[in-house]
Amino acid sequence: MIRRDELYAGKAKSVFSTDDPDLLVLHFRNDTSAFDGEKVEQLDRKGMVNNKFNGFIMQKLSEAGIPTHFEKLIADESALVKKLEMFPIECVVRNVATGSIVRRLGVQDGMELNPPTFEFFLKNDALHDPMINDYHIITFGWASAEEIAEMKALTFKVNEVLKQMFDAAGLILVDYKLEFGKFHGQIHLGDEFSPDGCRLWDKETRQKLDKDRFRQGLGGVVEAYEEVAHRLGVDLS
Repeated sequence: MIRRDELYAGKAKSVFSTDDPDLLVLHFRNDTSAFDGEKVEQLDRKGMVNNKFNGFIMQKLSEAGIPTHFEKLIADESALVKKLEMFPIECVVRNVATGSIVRRLGVQDGMELNPPTFEFFLKNDALHDPMINDYHIITFGWASAEEIAEMKALTFKVNEVLKQMFDAAGLILVDYKLEFGKFHGQIHLGDEFSPDGCRLWDKETRQKLDKDRFRQGLGGVVEAYEEVAHRLGVDLS
């Protein structure tokens, strides 16, 4: 597979075209950012860890019957993926209250949420990714009612699979965001699933093992990602 032109460069990943119009190369960089790009650093090994972590998770989700864009790893920091028509929406599930939901609603930090909450956010850095609802999505043509229902169903199915997997590894899946797109008319999970886009706490100590370590200046960011990968059995060699 020949990597061709760079199509897009986000905060931590770049996307390249290939000689197959249906396939792209997703390249994970060492860039790490927070607060809509206000805080940016380079962290050694991060691109490699997130790429292999994401490949492991995507394969587990595929085995559980969830369609994903992931095809295969092609390098330490790169993967081959299907080219999706992405929805400009983030799907967020929270199993434990922390972060923005605590600030917005005044609920107790660390409170278990049963059932989990689901929220939509518009992907728009200039507007700081505002929270939206089904009516906004339908009215502005970002997705249909049927597509909304399918994204919700797939997001909660991901929750069922990953909560059990992380729990068995001594971890709490606190919350996470997913992005979806369409491939030949079928909705697939796109983008990535890594500690950059979810919160993970140690089940016993509630130590943070995710990007909050970077946001809050706790240090040991990549080491925490590697610890999670090790517990799950991700091959980082």
